[in-house]
Amino acid sequence: MNINNTLHKIKSGEKVQLVALGDSLTYGWMTQYGFLDYLEILINKKYPDSKVLIINKGVPGDTAGDGLHRLERDVIKLSPDLVFIQFALNDAYSGYSPHEFQKNIESIIVKIKDKLNSEIALLTSVAIQDNSMNKVANEFYRKISDSAKKYDLPVAAVHEYWGKKIALGIKHSQLVQYDGVHPTEKGYELMAEAVFELF
Repeated sequence: MNINNTLHKIKSGEKVQLVALGDSLTYGWMTQYGFLDYLEILINKKYPDSKVLIINKGVPGDTAGDGLHRLERDVIKLSPDLVFIQFALNDAYSGYSPHEFQKNIESIIVKIKDKLNSEIALLTSVAIQDNSMNKVANEFYRKISDSAKKYDLPVAAVHEYWGKKIALGIKHSQLVQYDGVHPTEKGYELMAEAVFELF
């Protein structure tokens, strides 16, 4: 449950290609800097000799099923060292069941494993303040965790990291835009910190 090969290359100053497959949270919706921008800053700060190219394949509105449909073009053809997979909220709120979501996530994982030697990390999405919406989201996040265990993959539990920061005094309203879901730049910065724990 690690990204040791990628880390070895980063530390050695070899060229590393990272592809992030996801939805609007990966894309960086309505902000100048998304979590991938902040992640690149964190990586370069910790590993000043690193040569990491991060390719953003986030598409607003996408579900895991959409990600599966564009996997060949957006991931397989690029043959990256590391793939981030980040979906859940669009699936949760557009009628997919947690089981259907998990099936699509695992189809993405299996197809990557079948065709590439890339390392894979799964990401959860943000914590949501509305209790009923958060309850639904957490069902999908549990499926991400289950799939990670099944395939021995690392998980960046973004929602849990946000929860810890909120418990320490950061207001949820500082982390999200007007819709209560999409992160502000501060929210994306925390998302990057959560993902950076894998590094």
